[in-house]
Amino acid sequence: MRIMGLDYGSRTVGVAVCDPLGITAQTVETITRRDENKLRQTLARIETLAAEYGVERIVLGYPKNMNNTLGDRAKKSEELKAALERRTGLPVVLWDERLTTVAAERVLMESGVRREHRKESVDQIAAAMILQGYLDRMAMEKKDEKEAADAAESGV
Repeated sequence: MRIMGLDYGSRTVGVAVCDPLGITAQTVETITRRDENKLRQTLARIETLAAEYGVERIVLGYPKNMNNTLGDRAKKSEELKAALERRTGLPVVLWDERLTTVAAERVLMESGVRREHRKESVDQIAAAMILQGYLDRMAMEKKDEKEAADAAESGV
């Protein structure tokens, strides 16, 4: 199953998708808009990419505050989630994205990418990190379920 990851910012949306086996996340593009509240073209582009990649689920970064409270950006993410579900008909999962943009910046810095070029990639990398975190959790849950089934089968 192909899954799309999104890092939703005030003017950009980083996009990533996973491989067909759902193991690794790859960057796709950064969608840019002029006005934070003008989402029609952004939603249309996400819908196009979802169809192009055969996406069956979307994982949307959910920017919680460090003390686990929800701020204005989290509310905007909830609104985008509802709009995406209406527009695409796909399930949208909110995924805690605390510090992913910071981590993405660090990856780019350590890779020697110049500051003026980092903006081009940081949202895509953050989207890939959000998606990879989700994929890793799904793999861990699947492994735990298999171990529990195996234990039950062997009578342990």
